[in-house]
Amino acid sequence: MSIYLNKKSIVLVQGITGREGLYHATRMRAYGTNVAGGVTPGKGGQTVEHFSVFDTVSDARARTGADTTVIFVPPPFAADAILEAADAGIGLIICITEGIPVHDMLKVMSVIPDSTRVIGPNCPGIITPGEALAGIMPGHVFSAGRVGLISRSGTLTYEIVDQLTRAGIGQSTCVGIGGDPIIGTVFVDCLRAFERDDATDAVVVVGEIGGTDEEDAADLIRRKHVSKPVVAFIGGRSAPEGKRMGHAGAIVSGSGGTAKAKIAAFESVNVPVADSPADIPSLIARALKLPARV
Repeated sequence: MSIYLNKKSIVLVQGITGREGLYHATRMRAYGTNVAGGVTPGKGGQTVEHFSVFDTVSDARARTGADTTVIFVPPPFAADAILEAADAGIGLIICITEGIPVHDMLKVMSVIPDSTRVIGPNCPGIITPGEALAGIMPGHVFSAGRVGLISRSGTLTYEIVDQLTRAGIGQSTCVGIGGDPIIGTVFVDCLRAFERDDATDAVVVVGEIGGTDEEDAADLIRRKHVSKPVVAFIGGRSAPEGKRMGHAGAIVSGSGGTAKAKIAAFESVNVPVADSPADIPSLIARALKLPARV
């Protein structure tokens, strides 16, 4: 098992004729993902790098049976691309696009059906190592195993996964949920999914300053909805108040969203919080009682 994405997933790329869309579609296919084609309005019937191009997501889904889409569409049109995919019945929508206006995402999330899962926007995507990659993650640093990972930061994801892989600790599924203020899938959603996943024994939560997503995750653990070991890391500890650091959602305002508050929330439910990404493998090994290789 895995959460959200596996080797049976049939993937589309919206914006496949653009530079980024085509580049990453090729990388996903090389990793082993079943990329069935892509969508660019007005270019239906063409073929790029052996990928079939369709005018609409509805047509692409009807012709390919796709259940997943990865969106590489410019910010002014990305919200409509998400809605088009949802209207076509795509169950998993992964939006890589950065810079979508907040009010556009508010409108999107207000109408997305419960049967549709949106990952992102402004995210690196999802990978189930050895099975499928949907997004922009560097597949070579991941290794198959039994530790799930959820992260607001793409760069921290790659750094921590590299540390885990080097320590001989493989991953079940890694989900980059994105760093924008309004995103489709949050830590709580992924923790619930990993709790149900027989292929996952422990979870790494990679948070950062801004918002209350990490506090919500700690509350879920407090309410006994997560029984598996969880280890956390919070980025942005030295960020000054009121200054955005990297992500649109990574901003501390007033007393909310501070690294101190997030660390305290996790520690209050006995979730160890790493001081450095390099500490994650040893914390996971301790939680799972693994042989010392780190």
